[in-house]
Amino acid sequence: MSYLIPSEFTKKMVDAGESKLKMATRDVLIRSYMAGAILTLAVAFAVTAAVQTGLPIVGALVFPVGFVLLNLLGFDLLTGVFALVPLALLDKRRGCTFNGMLKNWLLVGIGNLFGALTTALLVGIAWTFAFTTEPGAAGQAIAKAAEARTLGFAAHGGAGWLTVFVAGILCNWMVSTGVVGAMLSNSVAGKVVAMWLPIAVFFGLVFEHAVVNMFLFPMGMLMGADITIGDWLLWNEIPVIFGNLVGGLVLTGGMLYATHYKTGAPTAEFSEKMN
Repeated sequence: MSYLIPSEFTKKMVDAGESKLKMATRDVLIRSYMAGAILTLAVAFAVTAAVQTGLPIVGALVFPVGFVLLNLLGFDLLTGVFALVPLALLDKRRGCTFNGMLKNWLLVGIGNLFGALTTALLVGIAWTFAFTTEPGAAGQAIAKAAEARTLGFAAHGGAGWLTVFVAGILCNWMVSTGVVGAMLSNSVAGKVVAMWLPIAVFFGLVFEHAVVNMFLFPMGMLMGADITIGDWLLWNEIPVIFGNLVGGLVLTGGMLYATHYKTGAPTAEFSEKMN
């Protein structure tokens, strides 16, 4: 599978962070829009698979198809740039600034949001004959999930908010590991396997992903969920974004950078295994 050792793929991580930070605004918006649209179409696919089989784990096993496709096509998720772009600043790459990083995160978030909303609208039309009929089982499942993952957390007050925040940390620990997975191999097959595994873990454990939720809650409202935009933002989206930031930056990007990139040359044990 043409495996790259840590000292090699961590350099690719820093290089990718610099490239994304310096990307033209037009390209950032296009790539993040398409990433949001593709990932969230996979959410609809996964929910449909879970409903049809009666087995939620099936949804987790098929959901990574969206993540794999968007990464192979070179598109960007907010969760990924949370982990990669700060590395360019840590490495003191020329022209990489804190304000530039914040601008990149904002643009990617906007692009992901509009991509997710586009998918929600198109899937909503497809599932309800342009909103002239009641949603089917998959649409009803999304509506119930939207209520449970806002009002259900709100019922617990501060503990609910903390729970969502932690679920966001755990989510992007795995999702950003999937982003790194795309750099572990030079072959398409190797990239797909390395991305698929952590994404299935996050979805199967029902952790909270900011971009997935940019689809789930608007789609839930279109399908009849009894929630408001305020419920979505306060009891899910905002704490999830902060949790995703911590998970990606600290548990994935920061840790790999600290132990592999700054270490430099691979260990003798690694060299022996690869020869």
